[in-house]
Amino acid sequence: MTMVGKLLSRTLNVFRERRRSFSSSSGLYGFPQLKTPKGFQSFVDEAIQRSAELIAYISTAPPAADIMRAMDEISDTVCCVVDSAELCRHTHPNREFLQEANKASFRINEYLHYLNTNHDLYNAVKKAEQECHMLSEEAQRGVRNLRADFERGGIHLSSEKLHRVNSLNIEISQLSRQYNENIVMDPGNVDIYPSSRIPKSLHYLVKPIYRSGSSIVTGSNTVLKEKGYRITTDPQTVAAILQQSSDDEVRKMVYTQGNSVPHANVEVLRRLISARHELAQMMGCKSYAEFAVKPNMATTPDVVRSFLLEMSKMVQAKSKEEFELLTKFKRETFSRSDGNLRAWDEAYYMTMMKSSTYKLDNSVVASYFSLSNCIEGLKVLVQSLFGATFHNIPLEPGESWDPQVLKLSLHHPEEGDLGYLYLDLYSRKGKYPGCAHFAIKGGRKISQTEYQLPVVALVCNFPCSRSPSAVRLNHWEVETLFHEFGHALHSLLSRTDYQHFSGTRVVLDFAEIPSNLFEYYAWDYRVLKRFARHYSTGEEIPRKLVESMKGAKDMFATTDLQRQIFYALVDQTLFGEQPLPYGDTSSVVAELKRQHTCWEHVEGTHWEARFSHLLNYGAGYYSYLYAKCFAATIWKKLCQEDPLSLTTGFALRTKFLQHGGARDPASLLNDLVGDGIYRHCNGGIIPDISSLCDEMKLVEEYQQQVHLL
Repeated sequence: MTMVGKLLSRTLNVFRERRRSFSSSSGLYGFPQLKTPKGFQSFVDEAIQRSAELIAYISTAPPAADIMRAMDEISDTVCCVVDSAELCRHTHPNREFLQEANKASFRINEYLHYLNTNHDLYNAVKKAEQECHMLSEEAQRGVRNLRADFERGGIHLSSEKLHRVNSLNIEISQLSRQYNENIVMDPGNVDIYPSSRIPKSLHYLVKPIYRSGSSIVTGSNTVLKEKGYRITTDPQTVAAILQQSSDDEVRKMVYTQGNSVPHANVEVLRRLISARHELAQMMGCKSYAEFAVKPNMATTPDVVRSFLLEMSKMVQAKSKEEFELLTKFKRETFSRSDGNLRAWDEAYYMTMMKSSTYKLDNSVVASYFSLSNCIEGLKVLVQSLFGATFHNIPLEPGESWDPQVLKLSLHHPEEGDLGYLYLDLYSRKGKYPGCAHFAIKGGRKISQTEYQLPVVALVCNFPCSRSPSAVRLNHWEVETLFHEFGHALHSLLSRTDYQHFSGTRVVLDFAEIPSNLFEYYAWDYRVLKRFARHYSTGEEIPRKLVESMKGAKDMFATTDLQRQIFYALVDQTLFGEQPLPYGDTSSVVAELKRQHTCWEHVEGTHWEARFSHLLNYGAGYYSYLYAKCFAATIWKKLCQEDPLSLTTGFALRTKFLQHGGARDPASLLNDLVGDGIYRHCNGGIIPDISSLCDEMKLVEEYQQQVHLL
């Protein structure tokens, strides 16, 4: 047997062994190595051993197609460990599993560094790129991307420069970890006296405290310490207090403290910006923004800035109208309070005004969205759009990490199973606090007849209960569930040849389009009436209630959009050319807030000290706005007329979701909805904003802007 034959045989044997283990008694996430926490050690060992075999094969200079296939298997082997460790670190309740996952994460990332600086692999990829004219479009794209990925790690630099790049990457990783740890360790707190200032509806968020300086003497001469409440100013608690507390001073104290901690992160962020800037310059870029945006559809910071400034001008007039409307509401409704609108007033008065205008009661809305109904809604989507069904699969011993985790297979009547989805939906101590989609295994073609099916986990933090029918979601939670499900479908429906392109492995300013698109399904009455039923009566959600919900959502939509534009401008500026304009990071935030919003900056606050998107999406936060514009166009042109038709689903699947990152994103978008979804700008791509403007009733502003272009 030739070396190529041996490699292919070994690959098939590894794949079949994994598949058998996935359907038989197995370990965590279906991996036989993970029956115990210590299994993470052998998981890493086996990944390194298999990768070494593939590296040895690649070093023999095989044909370009075999180089690409072997490189992808290395990527798949290592990514299974990386992704499993990441999910375990964020969700597993067992301390030993967490510790071993952390060790595995550290070891496999060290090995990734070795792979990324391996000149044999780099030279083989360059050779394959020179010979790739005979390869498929996806393989050619894969080879080019691999070469670019190597060079983004600095492998083409001199040994001295490469050493410095490696040091900077380690420093950036350490600073990012420190930034996140500071947020957890120093959430801040505010003490409120007397206790009567905190309504009973908020007692679940606060902790009672007592002070002796202001004692109360009762009729029996008993001295009691004055009771108050301590509010921990973590983001979730801050959001609840700002929305629900009627006490202006309490809201001010909570807002100020919540936006001033952890103060240590001001310095951490300064160092992070400096390290990223030096890294970018080592790579021949003027700024980290240039380095980060280069692989994306936008291609340059100038294109991104042009888009953001266009959006900022577009929303300016209507945002000002909404600000004045809210100011008037405050003055007319609460005449005793300060008549000017403050930063800590926004959430409270918006909530009050929406409730007053649309007579919405959140508990009434939630009564139609039991968790079991919402899971049924996800099933409605895949059945109606793709002709597929979700089937519950019993979990093997050791496969699950919590008794309430569910496992579903996405099954098509003609194609069989398409992929597997774990649902980890309930809140518990120590668990990742938000909602997220985690890849566990990417899809890839093993041979002409065998395909490795994708495996993903959808993680949320809904209130814990023994029964999903007893958990009722606020509508924003339903929207978040559908958003994350959009990511999951992108992975599950992906049918790329290489896992390198599977599902959400796409350029950053393309990644959020499916998730934003599926948010529309959470608001469309034709969709909601299929699953949103009253938890006790079974009554279908009334159309008038949905219309009121949408009216409340749209009421200050332009202000919400303006805030996202502001965030993206801060992100671009902080990671733009240095030194920073306006001075330090807080001065940048203050000046951009003055220029691009209607709201004042509160002196002494450091909002940027816990905006963790600056780490994960450094110079890439604009991607959310790109996705919002693209999704609006796709919804309007493809989905809006008949959102649940098989025709709509067929187009979404075959022209969009199944390709992952295997095709040029601009070509995918153009094929999906035709010309006009984007325009070219200085070598990059900017989304068309007309559909979003139409949706948000900004048509007049859009037409004025078009006239100026």
